[in-house]
Amino acid sequence: MTGVRIEVDLDLCQGHGVCEMEAAEYFRAHKDHVELLRTEVDTDDVDDVERAVAYCPTQALRLVGD
Repeated sequence: MTGVRIEVDLDLCQGHGVCEMEAAEYFRAHKDHVELLRTEVDTDDVDDVERAVAYCPTQALRLVGD
C-alpha cells in the first residue's frame, strides 16, 4: 500500500467510465456514477490510478495522501 486513497465526489461524477478504462480494479462505471471497488491504492497501481484521476472529464476523483 502507498498510503494514498481515492475519493469521489458523486455530485460531480456522471459515470463516463474513463476511470474504469484506466484502472478497472479500482472503478466500476454505472449509468450515472462510479463505484469505488477499492479505495487504498497499491504501489504497483499508482500510475494507472493517477491517470484515471487526471482524465476524469468532470474532475470528480482525487487522490488523498496520509
